[in-house]
Amino acid sequence: MTMNMKRVGAVALLIATFTLSLLVTACSVDERNETNSDDPEVIYDGTNAMSKGILFNNGTQLGNGDQNFHFTGNVTLKRGVYTLKGWVYVDKGARLTIEPGTIIKGDKETKATLIVEPGGYVHAAGTKDAPIVMTSAQAAGQRRPGDWGGLIICGLAKNNNGNQQQIEGGPSTKHGGDNDDDNSGVYQYIRVEFAGYPFQTDKEINGVTLGSVGRGTTIDHIQVSYANDDSFEWFGGSVNCKYLIAYKGWDDDFDTDNGYSGHVQFCLSVRDPRIADTSQSNGFESDNNASGAEVSPFTNALFSNVTFIGPQTAKNADFVNSAAYITGGIVYPDNGSKLGKYQAAMQMRRSSRLSCYNSVAVGYPIGLIIDGEKGATVNYAKAGLFHLKNLVFAGMGVLGSDNNKYYKDERYLGDGNYDATTVSYSHSFFIQEGNRQLDEAALLLTDPKGVGQNYAPGAGSPLLSGAGFEGVNSTFLNTTVSYIGAFSGPNDNWLEGWTNFDPQTTIY
Repeated sequence: MTMNMKRVGAVALLIATFTLSLLVTACSVDERNETNSDDPEVIYDGTNAMSKGILFNNGTQLGNGDQNFHFTGNVTLKRGVYTLKGWVYVDKGARLTIEPGTIIKGDKETKATLIVEPGGYVHAAGTKDAPIVMTSAQAAGQRRPGDWGGLIICGLAKNNNGNQQQIEGGPSTKHGGDNDDDNSGVYQYIRVEFAGYPFQTDKEINGVTLGSVGRGTTIDHIQVSYANDDSFEWFGGSVNCKYLIAYKGWDDDFDTDNGYSGHVQFCLSVRDPRIADTSQSNGFESDNNASGAEVSPFTNALFSNVTFIGPQTAKNADFVNSAAYITGGIVYPDNGSKLGKYQAAMQMRRSSRLSCYNSVAVGYPIGLIIDGEKGATVNYAKAGLFHLKNLVFAGMGVLGSDNNKYYKDERYLGDGNYDATTVSYSHSFFIQEGNRQLDEAALLLTDPKGVGQNYAPGAGSPLLSGAGFEGVNSTFLNTTVSYIGAFSGPNDNWLEGWTNFDPQTTIY
């Protein structure tokens, strides 16, 4: 009897030990982050966490906290406040709906980023009175550019770098295809604040990055504030956009590359005079590709009704384009991002064919650079393959320059030589296209919405007329408007309700 009891006890002990070891093993394999019992099931594929659910930590957190979390299901985020952790991918076939009024706070430690993969779909339709806000998780007063990653949307439209183009900024996503009508979702009335985490030195994620996004996607009423790189950057694709705001970004406001062919209308950019990138910050920066190769599809985007408010405006009378002045000010992030100088309202280079109509730019060291250092942009300008028409420049240091980082309005002769007695080709092109150069005071600009800079034309402004769309072929642009820039006057209210020009102090 005693011997049998001992045997039974030994067997029970072995079973208990074996069961405990299984539980420990299961936890070490499947529960790499602490989870609640109600959290969705997570399966691992190498270092990638995969789940049909996206809400964790009692429904308050997007992603389980792993650096690479892939959402594969269909979930609606009810209006509320959520923390985004890690790189959260909306995978091919997955659908994420975000209700109006939702606030998503990006976690700094995990470089939180929302990434829509080619074939993924996000329906983020905020409203004028209930915008969707994607912002820093840091407390009010402590937010800085680059506190989190940003919003990356990728699709299956064409680019000129192949169907497997690696997206900029660090995530593993590859984008591109042959479907220019591809649909990656709906993005309306959204604010993206303090994004652009530098995952490596000088390799930041943009505020909003668009990789090969097709024209089936809806994008309008998007404000990007205090991005740590470009506010908006398009890598190929054909998506059309309206009502975009680039507010106090670090590098370029609207950057187009790799064959972007979409049409964009009604944009406002406002610069902080103490923030500029080491690469020289511009309003437009447009490339066909990094090397300037003449490959198709060409970057031939069409912009109209853009208002650029640069750093050297009448309200920034003390501005100096130097390192002593451009310090980052009170929002300097001290995260390795390098400061530099301001350059041009528009820089066209590397075989780009971008066109711009009916737009105004105020207060840049240089108005226009048609840069011939790489590629054939100068030849394309001479051949009439792109146009800059019905533009007004005001308060520029010089009207034009022919080279990157060259701040004199002199004709470039090649081989590093300039003719100081002749204005730059960029200057001549601007004039021959029928554009105008005025004083800032003559524009009669006002600040009806408290943006911090004068941006909207008041009564009697020359910007209230003069628009034209001759030669423009677009079913997307509103070609009936008669005004220059993004606003028809001080009562034009498309900023009303959903924008925020003081996100640093907002309590979320």
